[in-house]
Amino acid sequence: MRRADRLFQIVQHLRGGRLVTAQKLGTWLEVSERTIYRDIADLQSTGVPIDGEAGVGYMMREGFDLPPLMFTRDEIVALVAGARMVRAFGGAA
Repeated sequence: MRRADRLFQIVQHLRGGRLVTAQKLGTWLEVSERTIYRDIADLQSTGVPIDGEAGVGYMMREGFDLPPLMFTRDEIVALVAGARMVRAFGGAA
């Protein structure tokens, strides 16, 4: 799993409103607890409101949501065209 995907999954999991340990997150994402600690510290440093501490557990403050992606019409057209080209040449899009 790519790091960006793992960070997204951590945010999604913590949005449940319950305390979750690094051990549980690590088991679920198949990475070490230390990796989870680093990921949570990185998320916190970017402004994601995660409360908690190592050995106790983590949870996200209510009301947080990831901002939507905002593309212009031209950017959307380019993304769709790119995905179609990848698919046409046998890739997964």
